[in-house]
Amino acid sequence: MVTEMGTSSSSSTSDHIHAVGHFLLRHYSHPLRSILLSPDPLLHYPLIIDFAELTEANPSLAYLLFSQPTQFLPLFDEAAHLAQDTMFKGIKDRNSVILKDFVHVRINISGSPLEFPETFPSIGRVRVKHRGILLTLKGTVIRSGAIKMIEGEREYQCRKCKHIFKIYPELETGNSIRLPTSCPSKGARPCEGANFQFVENSIICHDYQEIKIQESTQVLGVGSIPRSITIILKDDLVDMVKAGDDIIVTGVLSAKWSPDLKDVRCDLDPFLMANHVRRTNELKSDIDIPVDVVKKFEQFWLDFKDNPLKGRNAILQGICPQVFGLFTVKLAVALTLIGGVQHIDASGTKVRGESHLLLVGDPGTGKSQFLKFAAKLSNRSVITTGLGSTSAGLTVTAVKDGGEWMLEAGALVLADGGLCCIDEFDSMREHDRATIHEAMEQQTISIAKAGLVTTLSTRTIVFGATNPKGQYDPNQPLSVNTTLSGPLLSRFDIVLVLLDTKNPEWDAIVSSHILFEKEDTEKSDEDLTNVWTLPMVRRYIHYVKGYFKPVLTKEAKRVISSYYQLQRRSATENAARTTVRMLESLIRLAQAHARLMFRNEVTRLDAIAAILCIESSMTTSAIVDSVGNALHSHFTENPDQEFAKQEKVILEKLKSIDDYSDSNGLEELNCR
Repeated sequence: MVTEMGTSSSSSTSDHIHAVGHFLLRHYSHPLRSILLSPDPLLHYPLIIDFAELTEANPSLAYLLFSQPTQFLPLFDEAAHLAQDTMFKGIKDRNSVILKDFVHVRINISGSPLEFPETFPSIGRVRVKHRGILLTLKGTVIRSGAIKMIEGEREYQCRKCKHIFKIYPELETGNSIRLPTSCPSKGARPCEGANFQFVENSIICHDYQEIKIQESTQVLGVGSIPRSITIILKDDLVDMVKAGDDIIVTGVLSAKWSPDLKDVRCDLDPFLMANHVRRTNELKSDIDIPVDVVKKFEQFWLDFKDNPLKGRNAILQGICPQVFGLFTVKLAVALTLIGGVQHIDASGTKVRGESHLLLVGDPGTGKSQFLKFAAKLSNRSVITTGLGSTSAGLTVTAVKDGGEWMLEAGALVLADGGLCCIDEFDSMREHDRATIHEAMEQQTISIAKAGLVTTLSTRTIVFGATNPKGQYDPNQPLSVNTTLSGPLLSRFDIVLVLLDTKNPEWDAIVSSHILFEKEDTEKSDEDLTNVWTLPMVRRYIHYVKGYFKPVLTKEAKRVISSYYQLQRRSATENAARTTVRMLESLIRLAQAHARLMFRNEVTRLDAIAAILCIESSMTTSAIVDSVGNALHSHFTENPDQEFAKQEKVILEKLKSIDDYSDSNGLEELNCR
C-alpha cells in the first residue's frame, strides 16, 4: 500500500490533524507531558483518549473517526506528534525532554454512544456491515500467541526521478508487499517510472501478537455454540492479556485471505485490528444492584431481627426451589457460592477464600439440578462433564496453529473469578484428576508444554458431582466408595453424601410435593416466594460477596480452635495432615455464613453453623452428633429453637478441651 494523497485532499487532511492536535493539547496535556519526560525514545507510548470527550468537544471529528477509522487513526497519531512538537517548543529546559517517534492514540469508548449494540455486538453477530467502522467486541481470551516482530513500513526510490515513497505491507495478504505499477510522484509532469530500488535502513518493525477471544456462554441460549474471533495486537498492546482474561477490544474489522492459487478456494478469516484493549477481570460481574434493592435486603433483616435463622432459611428456599427439602445441600451451595475472605500473611503466602463443594450421591438425588442452578446464580460459570473433559479441557492445552504453538484455556481458566461445575466427576481419568490439584488449592496452573512455560490464574469455585462406585458402603472410607484419591477429596471444603435409603415417610412427602406442587405453591407464603426469586438471590449473593469482609470475633475463634483441637486428638497420623485444610475450610465457611446473615463479623452462631456443615461431610469423623442423611434434611418450622439445641450439645462437647479459651489452632494457621 502506497502512502500518497491527492493534492485536493491534502488541505482537509492538514485541517483534521491540526484540529486533533488542538484537542489533545487542550484535554490531554498532562499525559503528553509525561510521555515527553519519559527517558526511552525507542518505546511505543499509548495516549488514551475518551471517545465521549471527543464527541462532546468536536462531534464531526468524532463521527469521522467512527465511520473511517482506517483513514483517521493514523491522522490521530500524526496529531499526537504535532502536539508533542508544540509542547516541546514551550518547554524552557529541554535537556531532560526527548521527542518520541512512536506515540499511538488509543480510543476508549467507555461511557460513549459506541457502547450501543449496533457498534458493540456479540462476537456471533459480527457481520459484513461492521467492516470499516470503529467496532468494539467483548469476550474471554481463550488463546494467546507468541510475540513476534513484523515489518510495518519500508521506503523505495524511483530510479528515474529519485522520488522516495513509503510502502506499507498488507496484513490481509500475509504482510506481503506490492509495489506500484508506476512512480507515485505528484509533480507537474508524471514520471511513469516502473523501476524502484529499496532504501537501506528504512524498515520500521513492530511488536505483533495474535490472540483469540470467545463470547461468554452466559449470554448464549441452549444449543448455541460460542463463537470466537482473532484479535491482532501491535506495539504497546502486546502481552497485555493472557488466557482466561475478560477483555473489551476496540478496533477495525478486516479479513485475511489466502494468496491466489489455481483450483484452491480463497478463504476469508475475519480479524479485528485492535486499537484499544481494556481488561475487565475486576469488573467480571454484569449484575446490576439498584439502591432500592439494597434497602430491601436491609429491611428484610430488620424484619427477621429476632429470628435470623428463619430469615436465612427463607433465602435458602429460593435456591433450587423445584427440589423439595435438602436443607443441608442448599446451605452448602449458598456458603460455597458466597465464599470466605482471602488471607495473606506477612510472608505473602495466600490462603484461598473460595470454597469447593462435592456432592456424592445415588442417581436421581438432584445433583445435576443443583449444579445447573448454581451456574445460574454465579455471574461467571462454566459447566462441563468429567467424561467429556481431558486434563487439557479442564486446565490448558498447547495447540499448534500455523506452525506456532499457542496456549488455549480450559474450563478452570475460563471460569477464573467464577464457578466451574464438573458433573460426573468420577468419570475423569486419574491423570486428569491430578492436574486440578494445584488449580483448586493454589488457584494457579503451572504450564510447561511445547516449550511454553507460564502460570495462569484459576481463582475458581469448583462444584463437583459424582456417583458412588456401586452400592455405597458406609463402613468404607469415601475414597474407596468414589475412587477419588484422598488428596483430591481433602481439597473440597464440603463433601455431602446423598444416599437414597428406603424411608417410607420421606417417600410420601416427596411424592406429594411432586404431584401437588402447584397447590403447595399457592398455599405457601406468597411474600417470601415473591421476594427470593432467582434474580433476587443472584443479586443478594453478589452483594454480600462484594460488600462484607467478615472478621472473626474472640468467641468464634474459641469455638473453631476447640473443634480443631478435638479433631486433631481423634485423627490418625495420616488424617492429621488434612485437618489443617479442615481448619481453613471452617474459617471460610464461618465467614461465608456471616455474609449470608448480612453481617461484617463472624459470631459464635456462624462458627457452629460451619461446624455443622463440616460434620455433615462424611470425610470427617462424626465427633458432634450426626445430622443424618443430607438427602433427608429438611427445613424446620422453628430453626432458631432447633439450632439452640444443637449449639448446646456442641458447646458441651467442646468444653472437654482443656485449652477452650486458647486459639492455638488459629495461630498455627496464621504461621503457615
